Amino acid sequence: MFYISEVHTTPPSEFKTPLQELVYTTLLNLQVPFERVDTDEAITMEDCILINEKLNVQIVKTLFLCNRQQTNFYLFVTTAGKPFVTKDFSSAVGIPRVSFASVELLNNLLGTPVGGATIFGTLLDKENKVQVLIDKDVLNEEWYGCSDGTPKGYMKISRDWILNEFLHHTNHIPTFIAV
Repeated sequence: MFYISEVHTTPPSEFKTPLQELVYTTLLNLQVPFERVDTDEAITMEDCILINEKLNVQIVKTLFLCNRQQTNFYLFVTTAGKPFVTKDFSSAVGIPRVSFASVELLNNLLGTPVGGATIFGTLLDKENKVQVLIDKDVLNEEWYGCSDGTPKGYMKISRDWILNEFLHHTNHIPTFIAV
């Protein structure tokens, strides 16, 4: 049975990663309301559906990608149910080829383990090495559901705050694409 805590509106009592601590410190400092749950590691779509139901939100799919030379990095946010097709993504962005970045790059650049990729990783990207690309379909949701930087913590937060304030706070201007 997949564990999901009750919904909380305060940070966890203990942080699992430096990024997770930074996420909640930032939200508290900026006085941004959120709802969150602690979970077992979400592995299946069924797990994600349970999280969605608990938070009454659609958790986004966040992918960390790079070019072949591993010199350009992309944090791509799309809807959970949409399949990722590299050819379509590459065409929409205008690059010849893209692949998933390594686990080491994900951790080094965004401070997250596999399964924890999140828009909040931009808090650690002070040199703006990562370009944020957002599928236009994400704009159809009122709320933004995502990982808190760990594969065992998920949150619901204002989509408008993420897109209009948070990304500007981290100096990451998103590019909206249709994939």
